Amino acid sequence: MERPDPDALLDKIQRDEEKQRRGRLKVFFGASAGVGKTYAMLQAARNRREEGIDVVVGIAETHGRKETLALLEGLEVLPPARIEYRGHVLSEFNLDAALARKPELILVDELAHSNVQGSRHLKRWQDVHELLDAGIDVYTTVNVQHLESLNDIVGQITGIRVWETVPDRVFDLADEVTLVDLPAEELLDRLREGKVYLPRQAEHAVRNFFRKGNLIALRELALRRTADRVDAQMREYRADQSIERIWQARERIIVCVGAGPESATLVRGAARLAGSLKADWLAVYVETPKLQQLPDPIRKRTLDALKLASELGAETVTLQGEDAPQTLIAYAGMRNVSKLVVGASPSSGWRAWLRRSTAERLIHAARDIDVTLVNSGAVREEAERRDSAARFAGIGVEARRSQPVAYAYAIGVCAAITIVASAALDRISLTNLVMLYLLGTIFTAARLGRGPGVLFSFLGVASFDFFFVPPRLSFTVSDTQYVLTFVVMLATSLTISHLTTSLRRQARIATLRERRTGAMFAMTRELGAALATVQIIEIGSRHVAEVFQARVAILLPDGTEKVRPKIENPDPAVTLDEAEIDRDIAQWVYDQQKAAGHGTDTLPAATALYLPLKAPMRTRGVIALVSPRMEDLQVPEQRRMIETFAAQIALAIERVHYVEIAQDALVSMESERLRNSLLSAISHDLRTPLTSIVGFASMLAEEAGGVEANGARSRELAEAIHDEALRMTGLVTNLLDMARLQEGSMRLNRQWSSIEEVVGSSVAACRRVLAGRRIHTRVPPDLPLVQLDAVLVERLFANLLENASKYTPSGSPIVIAATLVDEGEHRYLKVEVHDSGPGLPAGMEARVFEKFTRGDRESAKPGIGLGLAICRAIVEAHGGKIGASNRVSADGSVRGATFWFTVPADETPPDTPPLDIEQAEQPLHFDRAGPAMQPESRGSDDFAPGRTAGDSGANLNASSDGA
Repeated sequence: MERPDPDALLDKIQRDEEKQRRGRLKVFFGASAGVGKTYAMLQAARNRREEGIDVVVGIAETHGRKETLALLEGLEVLPPARIEYRGHVLSEFNLDAALARKPELILVDELAHSNVQGSRHLKRWQDVHELLDAGIDVYTTVNVQHLESLNDIVGQITGIRVWETVPDRVFDLADEVTLVDLPAEELLDRLREGKVYLPRQAEHAVRNFFRKGNLIALRELALRRTADRVDAQMREYRADQSIERIWQARERIIVCVGAGPESATLVRGAARLAGSLKADWLAVYVETPKLQQLPDPIRKRTLDALKLASELGAETVTLQGEDAPQTLIAYAGMRNVSKLVVGASPSSGWRAWLRRSTAERLIHAARDIDVTLVNSGAVREEAERRDSAARFAGIGVEARRSQPVAYAYAIGVCAAITIVASAALDRISLTNLVMLYLLGTIFTAARLGRGPGVLFSFLGVASFDFFFVPPRLSFTVSDTQYVLTFVVMLATSLTISHLTTSLRRQARIATLRERRTGAMFAMTRELGAALATVQIIEIGSRHVAEVFQARVAILLPDGTEKVRPKIENPDPAVTLDEAEIDRDIAQWVYDQQKAAGHGTDTLPAATALYLPLKAPMRTRGVIALVSPRMEDLQVPEQRRMIETFAAQIALAIERVHYVEIAQDALVSMESERLRNSLLSAISHDLRTPLTSIVGFASMLAEEAGGVEANGARSRELAEAIHDEALRMTGLVTNLLDMARLQEGSMRLNRQWSSIEEVVGSSVAACRRVLAGRRIHTRVPPDLPLVQLDAVLVERLFANLLENASKYTPSGSPIVIAATLVDEGEHRYLKVEVHDSGPGLPAGMEARVFEKFTRGDRESAKPGIGLGLAICRAIVEAHGGKIGASNRVSADGSVRGATFWFTVPADETPPDTPPLDIEQAEQPLHFDRAGPAMQPESRGSDDFAPGRTAGDSGANLNASSDGA
């Protein structure tokens, strides 16, 4: 086994990720109706439901069969959508209801079904694609005759053309295909027994479609198609597992699409050939000057063939050239093509003597390329009769014919040259007069077109003969040498007219391409300089409108992901107004990231074409276009140009979006850096004088105590100064801690600690803040030791207790509880601090831990909103979580707030010898601050302030010298 290819592995991972996001498609595949596809699908669905899968029947065509109807019992069936069409109300699959219900698995029968006009999609397989994009698994059914690439073959075998088809790529992308097979004899028996159709329908079907030979041939096609899919899966598995590396050139096929009626047949044949060879294939159309003169219905046939090729998975290309075979061979060499597929349409009659057919010229020119001929003589003969009628009627030719005034100008130019030549006849020889007419031919063909140029050629020869060749004013020629002159002059004039017209056309095409390239360059340059989304919309709309002669609207999503136009004062000559935009279609295009509207398979009756603005990271919006000639936008070259413009606009929008994000992030970082620097500077500069103030206040209190007269008043003032200095010291300490945490300069000093001891030392350190309050502790004695930075955790408790005392009534109790909790595979020590205050304002449960955020914005209580932010930083540094919530009583009233945090408790401390009881640390108590604090032996929510020290409440009543 060889080492896997990294690129192949990456591609496989990406494909697997995409498959995980999409739903899975399972196709029940059969040779014809009646083999039991729907029955097998329903049986499989019932088995999945027994496995606990949420199964819904979107639509199931039972055709009145009792066995199939019995399988529907017990399954949820979606109500159908009712659509009015030509005075009748018809039932269709309800796509919106299926998306709203969003089951795990949905059954959608008859994948090739064509939806009623007015539905969101033309075909049911497009509904299935939207379900898969929504992550819903789909079971569906399809017959072999409904596959697009086999449509012609089935028609030849059965003599019946099936118009409802499914692109092969839909079938090939199915995650699973189950072949439902039945021998021809058994199927005919079922048909006669009325298990497929009603008796009258069955008799008609046996005489026509359901003949034994037809069924055998269809069964073989179904088996072969299934075998091809299995073979592809086997080769894909071998490639994924790197079982064997095969080195060989990959086949690439070009199908030559022309204006002939056999184009669709050629495309289907090329699709089958490419599928059998597992080759890439291209559909190429070479537009020559002759093809541009064809009527619109005939040219539309070419566009339909290119569209069909695109649906079957081909890359479509439109080339411009004077000689189709040479242009095609040159392009095939550039793309390293190994095979050409062309129609076998040899010239007949006198044309065969003058010029070889396109296929013959391709065979002659394609020396290193295999040429496959597809015979379609019957199709061509039938279509040529219709085309001749179209040419006779002149449908669509008026737009390409030269105007009658151009022919009048040609006659006038000929008359003018004749007058000039008559005036100069005595001084110019007849040979030079010919040059004047040739010059007139060039001028007429270049300025007026091919038709006026040809007319001038004949008029010039006739005028030269009539007015200047002896005998004059007569078409009689006295000297036979002039006959040769007339022939050469006419041939030269016609050749010059043809070449001049061709050069004129090529120059026009080159000018058009240059204008488009210039417009693309100009738009890209302007988009690169745009700094706002509104500028991008204005630039993109203007350039798209100029290039495609259309009016444009660019819709971008708002905060709720609903697309809407963004230009406040649109130019009506460039921008579509609100009434011309269907926001529902635009929203669907944005959500599904697919084109919709005019000329597409989704809602083709819309007046505008909607394309998604796809950027590398996500879809940025939708562009809508309305043109006076919407059919021109369906030309593959035009469509690719529109998509290129849309991609450039999407890239610019995404660039501006991320530039804005980067600017916001930079401003935020600079603000944070400035704030941290300011905090650090203030903290260091204020801490020293505050320490001095505290010390001086203590000395002043001691000295004032010795003077009886003023001792009480002076001591009271000294204690006030001392308390305020301590409060400011706490604020500065918080500022300094936050600055250190933000800079990352604070390091944890983890030690194995008892949470009971940490709680006791924290409460003791906060006795001044908690003066007059009862503290209840619920810390079980069997809690394990945890690794903590005891100093930081004490700071954490100090901030939580200070916050609880600040926002609760004086004298209200505070409860500290600790428990051991399991979350999955990890254990955490959870500590909770309960108070009996008014609780947290609505929506502040998470925001209270942000910097400079306070529960009451206009509160007169001191503080700057950093205590809880420091608590969160300390807990997160320990690898834990912190949160807050309100305590609600049974009647719905708020009883207070609860602040909790967790620290990891997975690790166990190393074994240590037991401490000597006499040397062990003594229980925590407060000097001159009341009774010792002891942990409760059982939990209680009784916060009655009248409880004594015996029920383990620590009454922290500060004495007169407790400061």
